[in-house]
Amino acid sequence: MALKDLQNGSDIRGIAIETEKHDVTLTDEHVSAIAIGFAAWLRDVKKTGEQATVAIGHDSRLSAERVKDVLVASLTRSGIDVVDVGLATTPAMFMATQYEDYQCDAAIMITASHLPYFYNGLKLFTRDGGAEHEDIDYIMEHADAVFVASVAGSVTHKRLLETYAADLVGKIRAGINDEVRYEEPLDGSHIVVDAGNGAGGFFATEVLAKLGADITGSQFLDPDGNFPNHIPNPDNNEAMASLKEAVLSNKADLGVIFDTDVDRAAIVNRDGESLNRNPLIAVISAIILDEHPGTTIVTDSTTSTHLEDFIEALGGKQHRFKRGYRNVINEAIRLNEAGTQSEIAIEVSGHAALRENYFLDDGAYLIAKILMRYAKLRKEGKDLADLTQSLKVPADNDEIRLSILASNFKSYGLAALEDFKEFVAKTDGLELEPVNQEGVRVNTSGAFGNGWFLLRMSLHEPVMPVNLESDEVGGVDKIKAVLQEFFGGYAEIDSASLQKISQ
Repeated sequence: MALKDLQNGSDIRGIAIETEKHDVTLTDEHVSAIAIGFAAWLRDVKKTGEQATVAIGHDSRLSAERVKDVLVASLTRSGIDVVDVGLATTPAMFMATQYEDYQCDAAIMITASHLPYFYNGLKLFTRDGGAEHEDIDYIMEHADAVFVASVAGSVTHKRLLETYAADLVGKIRAGINDEVRYEEPLDGSHIVVDAGNGAGGFFATEVLAKLGADITGSQFLDPDGNFPNHIPNPDNNEAMASLKEAVLSNKADLGVIFDTDVDRAAIVNRDGESLNRNPLIAVISAIILDEHPGTTIVTDSTTSTHLEDFIEALGGKQHRFKRGYRNVINEAIRLNEAGTQSEIAIEVSGHAALRENYFLDDGAYLIAKILMRYAKLRKEGKDLADLTQSLKVPADNDEIRLSILASNFKSYGLAALEDFKEFVAKTDGLELEPVNQEGVRVNTSGAFGNGWFLLRMSLHEPVMPVNLESDEVGGVDKIKAVLQEFFGGYAEIDSASLQKISQ
């Protein structure tokens, strides 16, 4: 595999452990080359000079130490001082560039998020935020710009996760501002955490427990890169079911789940109902709109029409944009620069970035923000569910993936989408959504029932994902039938998944 093939948008990902089916692609040579390109990018683009300081941390993946050792050797050879922080989260790594006790020029997080154990990768930060796609391009293009400093960089060790946890505790205390129990404002609350054996276990012991919460029943807190219990992913049904069981069996007030590197999160309430995807966006939107009336909530393209109605009823505005967490974050930043207030960017996957928190997609901070409101609701005899009572839930929904078999899959898929627009215009009960930033979004009525669906091209794969919702039981299958009629004319698109009846 070529070095460039490891680029995944604004991240770097590859196979880090050999398996029966996979060869290693994130090799020592590739990691060293990336470190060389990173050093060149810091010197020449970010203008840090030769004496930059870079923090390096990792989640619980089994290959983390190997990757870290190569990074450290290559960076110090380039004259860069390294702060080895060990186990960390992606958001904490960015904060290493902000905390006064660290003052790092840049940070590298070794993670592949929720991907299987044999993957690993890199997320890169400077004080300005996460690296963009074009930054990774530069790094890859300068991976041969070897620079050997006259004086090698040093290596020091710090416990960043302790600093980060203490920072969260302080922010939650200040946000709740309980006059009676300022130090332990969550006393009397029973909250379980499911860390999925990733890096998020600290949130139970070093944040919630310090705030007075009962964390009995919290599970999979110990880091284990084999991920023996379930995929650490809030967008995974098995993971959410595991958290639901923990909440109900322990009679907890709340359940919290993180992905491996803690840049995403979701919640289960005391009744076992999942507050992820659209309901999670509704919860944080209600909180943000109370604090910032009229603000614009930037989401990805797959959010529900009901969510838009919910946000507008609260006096806000929803701005649907392209999938990809960097896309929604950058769009929120762009809106603010253009004079439109936007306090949050959030994807249905659980990536949420608040303006007050550097527009950093931080799952732990998202939960911290929700807990600030949760504590106040409890004093009023209410719960988080009271924030979203008016959010309508579709009677039927599904998400499927249509494989594109053509070698030139992007052009083939885009051409099919253009043809589909003409098909929609000729079909009763289908109407194009006039305000749409990605793919083809269609509102349904009449024989199809009230609903919507979105066809779009995947960001990186030869796949056309389809999201469908209907307020009528069986409505999704009616939509699938008309999609099957259309795609039946495309030999290079596998539409077999459209024939499956929704459960």
